[in-house]
Amino acid sequence: QVQLVESGGGLVHTGDSLRLVCAVSGLPRGYYTMAWFRQAPGKEREFVAGINASGDRTYYPGSMKDRFTISRDNAKNMLYLQMNSPEPEDTALYYCAVSASIVIEARIDRYEYWGQGTQVTVSS
Repeated sequence: QVQLVESGGGLVHTGDSLRLVCAVSGLPRGYYTMAWFRQAPGKEREFVAGINASGDRTYYPGSMKDRFTISRDNAKNMLYLQMNSPEPEDTALYYCAVSASIVIEARIDRYEYWGQGTQVTVSS
């Protein structure tokens, strides 16, 4: 059974740093792209950052670049998202996701496995 469990969320203030963690287990043997998405109340889920299977390529939408850093530790089956100087508009439920695609995908429907999310609330 595939499980993705996010942690590290909470209440932070503008300018604080925060690292989200996603622990992955039960994946069939193979190579997987991983990503972080987020969903704010009343808004659609959006792509935040993605990383390829080996961890040597990342992709961020323009609005997220330089504000987030995605990384992974394949030996530990962990995915990370470093949030640098978050702002109140970054308040959302953050999800990690896994895709069997070789390329980094930004489309939600390209991801087969999802975690339950971890809430991040940024106060000004």
